[in-house]
Amino acid sequence: MLKILIPTIMLFPTIWLTPSKWLWPTTLAHSLAIAFASLSWLCWTSETGWATPSHYLASDPLSTPLLVLSCWLLPLMILASQKHITPEPLSRQRTYITLLASLQMFLILAFGATEIIMFYIMFEATLIPTLFIITRWGNQTERLNAGTYFLFYTLAGSLPLLVALLLLQKDTGTLSLLTLQYTQPLHLSSWGDKIWWAGCLIAFLVKMPLYGAHLWLPKAHVEAPIAGSMVLAAVLLKLGGYGMMRMMLMLDPLTKQLAYPFIALALWGIIMTGSICLRQTDLKSLIAYSSVSHMGLVAGGILIQTPWGFSGAIILMIAHGLASSALFCLANTSYERTHSRTMLLVRGMQTVLPLMTTWWFVASLANLALPPLPNLMGELLIITSMFNWSYWTLLLTGAGTLITAAYSFHLFLTTQRGPLPAHVMALEPSHTREHLLLSLHLLPITLLVLKPELMWGWCF
Repeated sequence: MLKILIPTIMLFPTIWLTPSKWLWPTTLAHSLAIAFASLSWLCWTSETGWATPSHYLASDPLSTPLLVLSCWLLPLMILASQKHITPEPLSRQRTYITLLASLQMFLILAFGATEIIMFYIMFEATLIPTLFIITRWGNQTERLNAGTYFLFYTLAGSLPLLVALLLLQKDTGTLSLLTLQYTQPLHLSSWGDKIWWAGCLIAFLVKMPLYGAHLWLPKAHVEAPIAGSMVLAAVLLKLGGYGMMRMMLMLDPLTKQLAYPFIALALWGIIMTGSICLRQTDLKSLIAYSSVSHMGLVAGGILIQTPWGFSGAIILMIAHGLASSALFCLANTSYERTHSRTMLLVRGMQTVLPLMTTWWFVASLANLALPPLPNLMGELLIITSMFNWSYWTLLLTGAGTLITAAYSFHLFLTTQRGPLPAHVMALEPSHTREHLLLSLHLLPITLLVLKPELMWGWCF
């Protein structure tokens, strides 16, 4: 763990001491080196259980894919941000990259934590750099409103979790994930226990976000700069799913009854947010709502507590992280050229940038879960396990899959096909930087088809 954490910490002096003309190349090379080094985590020494454990940091087959995804994302965020941050004063450029690096450090400490209270602290700490990125580097004045929504939704959800964790510490005497599985099962029967159960999960359901507590997400996505959107879609939403999987161990007897309303909300959310996507005119808003729809499926998979549901949830989290981050990058390349996010004003791009259209096509297919991509593996495992739990869920998940396909094609056809708008006079060509950025997003998705056990090895 330290071989990744120490180079990440050393990014901070690198950012502030590098000469100005080498700032972007040096930080990109440094973060890429960390990303490639993090792939060594995927070589597990043991078949199951914890690898490289210390008292406070360890990785297991559940956290490893998410840790690698967090490290993989930092160089991609630096690549994506370079064009619109470079004109700013040097100190602001350094501050911006420092915030991105601090976000990676908090995420490594969150996903690698073996103490639940440490996970909680890092879970909250990711809020600070993200808030700065949204409210300082967002595009429009509404960014302050979006930052307020983001802050208060997350805080209101996670303060009950802190109380719930302190109660758990009082009852079991430990909050270490290594020893909690060996403690006596809790006898949960009173009304207070039911409130404790809700306190444990609501923080993560707001972060995912569950339909009904999702209003902060489209606002935050639309107002955030490209790096903010990427890290929100790819990693921060996954903190919710990861936290739920960890807490499920202790909530067992109550979940069978209490999970019903949340599963119903998650499934209904797939339909509702998918339908909202069909009516969207704003490019980033459409991709943001599609994230809510996919994470609803993940929440359902986790709440029914079957090995297939858990496995499908983690596969879908990784695949969705890469696919939706790629879609945000594509929306940003379009925005940098046309200065508009309205889909009708950026249509007809295929005639001008045909190679970029190829990336749009691949990213849209990944988003709608085309076989044999891992998005489909995750969705199929979750839908199958939910069907096994109740036949009626097939109506909602099946309709959700159809709607996902519809809005993915709507997104692709509206932005790429048709005549070029009259107001678009001269567009700059696509750059090597952008093609590298998108290939680093979409190559991992396609390569995971060849070795999916990197994601689901802990269940099968």
